[in-house]
Amino acid sequence: MHTSHPQPRLLKRAVDIVRDGGLVVYPTDTTYALGCHIGDKAALDRIRQIRRLDRHHHFTLTCRDLSEVSTYARVEKASYRILKHYTPGPFTFLLPATREVPRRLVHPKRKTIGLRVPSSTIALALLETLGEPMMTTTMRLPEHEQPLTDAQEIRDVLEHVVDLVIEGGHCGVEATTVVDLTSSRPTVVRQGSGQFE
Repeated sequence: MHTSHPQPRLLKRAVDIVRDGGLVVYPTDTTYALGCHIGDKAALDRIRQIRRLDRHHHFTLTCRDLSEVSTYARVEKASYRILKHYTPGPFTFLLPATREVPRRLVHPKRKTIGLRVPSSTIALALLETLGEPMMTTTMRLPEHEQPLTDAQEIRDVLEHVVDLVIEGGHCGVEATTVVDLTSSRPTVVRQGSGQFE
């Protein structure tokens, strides 16, 4: 897919696959990511199996803009200013989840959800065409220390377990910086490629 002008025909094919319950590997501004439709339990279970994730794993909703974020999370005024400053970009923010988020995606104890708005043209175009967020996790396999960075390599390894790999050039190995906005003082939970001050 063209990195600065993604082809609408290819975006539509990708979205059809997501809507039909497929798993898609797509490039972001940090790493390649593994995504599926927000409400699809079977697709989510497939992601858990590929990545060998337990039920306490904190999933992320990748959104196209801040208005979408506010649908799925309760955002206080101070948090909104932080989100406005750091998005789009290489950050995932933990926020209290609203009822719009499927329960299986919400952290079972803390009732939070991770949300991010990437700056990748392909990722944003995919989300825009889909018209809603995608459930996402970093494309890192359990036997690998770092995420896979090359779409052809990802295809070679996963072509029998995912439905689509979007070639979007080389991606990095450093995931997003995760920032917890659920208390009065923002806390960096995981330092990644984004610098949070």
